[in-house]
Amino acid sequence: MLYVSTYAEPVSRPRIPPELKVLIVSAFIIAIGFGIVAPILPQYASDFGVSALAVSAVVSAFGLFRLLFAPLSGRLTQRLGETPVYVVGLLIVAASMIATAFAPSYELLLIFRAVGGIGSTFFTVSAMTFLARKAPPQIRGRVSGAYASAFLIGSVAGPLLGSALLVFGQRVPFLVYGGALILAAGFVFIMLRQSRLEDRHNKDQRQRATLAEAWEHTSYRAALVSAFANGWATFGVRNSIVPLFAASAFVGGGFIIDSGQLAGVALATFAVGNVAVVLTLAKRSDQWGRRPPIMIGLSVAGVATGLLGLSPEPWVLLVLSLIAGAGTGLIVPAQQAAIADIVGEGRNGGPVVSTFQMTQDLGGILGPLLAGALVDHLSYGWAFGITGLIMIVGAAAWTVAPETLPARSDNLSD
Repeated sequence: MLYVSTYAEPVSRPRIPPELKVLIVSAFIIAIGFGIVAPILPQYASDFGVSALAVSAVVSAFGLFRLLFAPLSGRLTQRLGETPVYVVGLLIVAASMIATAFAPSYELLLIFRAVGGIGSTFFTVSAMTFLARKAPPQIRGRVSGAYASAFLIGSVAGPLLGSALLVFGQRVPFLVYGGALILAAGFVFIMLRQSRLEDRHNKDQRQRATLAEAWEHTSYRAALVSAFANGWATFGVRNSIVPLFAASAFVGGGFIIDSGQLAGVALATFAVGNVAVVLTLAKRSDQWGRRPPIMIGLSVAGVATGLLGLSPEPWVLLVLSLIAGAGTGLIVPAQQAAIADIVGEGRNGGPVVSTFQMTQDLGGILGPLLAGALVDHLSYGWAFGITGLIMIVGAAAWTVAPETLPARSDNLSD
């Protein structure tokens, strides 16, 4: 049977452990760097004189190799421990970024980005596994929210910094990101030295959460469904189809900003709704449970996303983007906390976490492809409508799943 802990809640909730704060700071550095290069990479790739499809392949290669190497990252995390895999992952991405800055050909650029995807899944899976193992059960929602906030704030600040760095040339942002990742790897390696030594000493005694026992838990299967839906909509369609729709559907509409600028504003508005909810409500899953935020978030984001393609005016698109962002802000921290509940405190759940991450990445890869096909053969309305329906299915999966939040002391006598 799956391990699920119970605890007697103390009068005061514990603070976030210092070792987890180290990963939160590192997440902020990583997100700023990713934000620096994300808007620049497509133009950088196109300068090699390749087609739009080839440019998209550079972006897709990163996600594809994340997906392919997720199982390996889970096994390595369980065998070697989280910290070594995390540091190695950061260094792999750093090397790929520096190599990208000096790529002499499109083919090598594609290879460098693919290698970066391997490092990305290494540090992503190991970080989630570390958070699941080290976060006190009483504040898992708060920890997940803090980690998500660091990524979100960094992702918002990154593009601004990237635009400023462009005055020094297109290679500089990649070099800055690579250097930042090296600093983050060194920071984690030094600050988590004691934790790394303890883990190495206790490696044989450390409990492990297996994928087989997690699969027996209905909540884990529901989490995989909702992860796929969120990956499809948030990490896939949101970043690929929304900009195309915003840039093409309102040409000549007389709005205060042109259609090209509207695409960026729509994504920024989504981010604002996301950040606002994560900063204010994410930690509430420690009181409300994990199911309500996930179900409400998926439902709200699903309806808002489903209606995007029917937006009659630009301001409606922005309002729906804000609502969808707010709904997504409820989903991610609660899902991560639910996975941590399933893994259990003190246990290494590398394969459990990597399968969750792989499912989300799969949604992020398939979403843009199938939504793009719907746009080409039917309409944007169909593409967004199907995406919204998939999110609703993700919410429905949780209606039959039990709550994962460990029992609280004030409920034990009920």
